[in-house]
This record gives sequence, C-alpha cells and structure tokens, in this order.
Amino acid sequence: MSTFKTMNLSETTLKSLEVLGYNEATEVQEKVIKSLLNNESLIVQSQTGSGKTAAFGIPIVEHIDWDNRLPQALVLAPTRELALQIQEEIFNIGRFKRLIVEAVFGRSSFEAQEKKLRGLCHVVVATPGRLIDHIERGTIDLSEVKTLIIDEADEMLDMGFIDQIKAVTKALPKDKTISLFSATMPDKIKELSQQIMKDAKFVKVEAVNAVDDRILQERYFVSQKQKMDALKEILILENPNSSIIFCNTKANVEMVADMLWGLGINVETLHGDMEQRDRTYVINEFKRAGFRYLVATDVAARGLDIDDIALVVNYDLPENTASYIHRIGRTARIEKMGKAISLVDDYETKYLTTILEDTQFQIDNMKRPSESMLESKKDAFNAKILRQPKRKQAKGDDFKNQITKLHINAGKKTKMRPVDLVGALCSIDGVEKDDIGVIGIVDVSTFVEILNGKGKLVLDTLQTMPIKGRVRKASLANQHLE
Repeated sequence: MSTFKTMNLSETTLKSLEVLGYNEATEVQEKVIKSLLNNESLIVQSQTGSGKTAAFGIPIVEHIDWDNRLPQALVLAPTRELALQIQEEIFNIGRFKRLIVEAVFGRSSFEAQEKKLRGLCHVVVATPGRLIDHIERGTIDLSEVKTLIIDEADEMLDMGFIDQIKAVTKALPKDKTISLFSATMPDKIKELSQQIMKDAKFVKVEAVNAVDDRILQERYFVSQKQKMDALKEILILENPNSSIIFCNTKANVEMVADMLWGLGINVETLHGDMEQRDRTYVINEFKRAGFRYLVATDVAARGLDIDDIALVVNYDLPENTASYIHRIGRTARIEKMGKAISLVDDYETKYLTTILEDTQFQIDNMKRPSESMLESKKDAFNAKILRQPKRKQAKGDDFKNQITKLHINAGKKTKMRPVDLVGALCSIDGVEKDDIGVIGIVDVSTFVEILNGKGKLVLDTLQTMPIKGRVRKASLANQHLE
C-alpha cells in the first residue's frame, strides 16, 4: 500500500487527509487517483466501502480553482443520503482549501438550493432528477464543469435514471472528463459507458474479503405471525452493540420500532416519508452511536458508510438479490466480520431461492432458540439496553481540534460580503488568508471557519474590532455552516 504523501498532493489536501485519519491508500485509491489527476476518464468496478469516494474526491479537490465561483466538478448519486455523504466527504477533504460543496436533491427547498448555487460553489453533488430541474429552469451554471463522476452507476440504472444521466452529460461542456463507479458491471453499464464516454480506461478492484467470506449469514423459516417473536428472540440471543433491522414498508418499520420501544430499547426509524433533516439527524446519530437499533427501509441499504454495525436483520426479505447484498453489506465493512439474519415466511421463499441461485451464498438454516437458552441470555440483554452506547466520533469531528467556527451577527441584509470579512480578518496581526476557512453568509448571519488554531485570537479581536465600520457581535458557532 502506498501513502498519500507519495501521490504529489497539495499540502492543504494532505493536511485534511491526516485529520481524517487517511494514511495508507486503499487499492481503489491507488489505482484511480493518479489517473483522475491526469484527467483520464475511468470505468471503475469496486465494492461498496472500498474507499472510492475519496478516490474521486481527492482529485476533485486537487483540480478546483478556488477563485472560480462556478461549479467545476459534478457528482451524480442515486439517493439523497448518498449525495449528502459524498458532499460531506469532499467538503472534509477540501476543508483547508476552503471549498464550497453543495448537495442538490429532491424533496428539499428548490429556492434554497438555487440561492446556494448562485453563490460561490465549487462542487455540486446531485441526484439526477433534481439536477435536471435546475438545468431546465436555468438555476445552475454548468459551463465550467470539467469533471463528472457517476457514482453507484448500477443503482442509478436500476432506479431508471439512464435518460437523466444522458441529459446531464449533454448539458456539460465538451471538454469534460467522465468517470463511472459501480459495484457491479452488468451489460447495461457497459452500454451506457459506450454512449456517454470516449477512450475510458477500465479499472477493476477485486473484492477483498468478499461478502460470503466476512459475513455469517443465517435464515429462520417462520410464519408472518411468528416474525415479531422470532425477532425478539434473535435480538436477545445475539445482543448486538448495534443493529439495522430492514423492512420492506414504512408500516412494518413503525410496527417493529413500536415493539422495540415496548422492550425498553432506544430505537430510531429511517424511511422515505421522513423529512430530510430528520433522516440526516438519524443517520448522523447512528454513526456517533447515539442509539443501538435502527429500523429502516432500503433508504439505508445502499452507500451509507457506518462503522461497526454488528448485526443486520431482514425482518422482511427483500424482493431482489441486489437489495439483499446491499442490506447485509452494512455490516462487516471491508476488513471486519459481521452477521446477517433473515426471517423468511412461505411467500418470501421464492425470493430466497433467487438470492441463493444468484449469489451461491451459504445462508445457514437455523432453529429458533430454546426457552432455556433465551433465559440464560436475558440478563445480559436487559443490562445492555439500559446502558448508553459509548459515543463515537464521525468523520470530520477531529477538525474541531484545529478549526474554530465563528458566528458574526451580520449578513446579506447588511451587505456583508466574503471580501469584507477576509479583509478585516487579515488585518489582525498574526492572521493570514490561509488561516481563513469556509465562509457562509445568510440573511442576518455570517459563519466563518478559522484555521490553524487561531480561532481564539480572532474571536477575542472581533469583540472590539469593526467590520465595515461597525463592531459586530461575534461568538462561537454551535452549528454547521449554512
């Protein structure tokens, strides 16, 4: 494995990677980063969780011209959750370069997105449908886009996005590079690449610790009426530190969650009918071990990078093999081991048959535990659900040690501009332009990141130093940049 320091990356990018704990490159990063830095178009087949977001995110960050206010890179993702995850990853990699990365997706305020896209914006991560809306309404300028990344391409095609993808490529400049990332490489992916890409190089990263090697898979044949009791038994028996329980419908998600609450378990739900801010909150809390059990539809099945999920349970067996693979892939992220258990009723047997035929996985047929076995496990189970999980850090949390976020009580309504703030801050003795991070200006507030441990100096100075002729109230920001 090579290190990122051998890849001729900028000091600002290397600094961010160090904070993120990225030292040695994964195989996909080794094979992809150099080619993308050289502006090559790639077709990349790599398993979920292999580090591919950083593989395309690092070259994107390296290529961005900060002074160009228009988007220079575009990433397409199939779901809102994955778009937000990619946005966060690229934002963190570009943190010390002060990049502005916006996520654009449906069921979120179009006007708010339009406002952000009309401001300084270096990278856009989007779902295809909402991006097409912006293109058709003329609310996004893609004239400076030099890089297009299509992530989870197989999922995109399964969701019927092929026409939107083609429309997006036609709306971009001719001198762009296109790279396509996919966990699988069916014929329809090859057909799409031939239609939208020229002279693309194929890169395949062989699966390390394949799913069937690193995930112990089991099944219980039960009737629909027996499923709830069987789930209780499994949770007592396995007593996982963290678990995702998958259901096919929102109704079943709510039903299972209610049952778990009845057992005294702190549980959260995730499904497509939730408001985006609620979905984002739940995902972030689960990443930080705010609770042990998540009950979800397939919204959580693909692309979400959450460490240390000990157990995946299919309360409802999914109707297709791809969904099964992506669900169980939430456990045993790459080098780790995990467990997946499926409850199968008579109707779902046909789905199981298809999964077994398609994958050749070994899914052991289990008998439900005896009463004596459950009794011997109940005390440990009850003790664990009463304990709060140990809080974990999410990616990017370590930036807090080097970056101070400040809130200044002035914004667009008082004609505050980034140039005004940068000029004022650079007049402080000991503060240079490179010490100023991302600036976000909204109607009545300005948020700014101060880098390199100079936050206290800036905050103290702003208590008496005027900006645009007036002393503004400055304080620590206890929220993310808006």
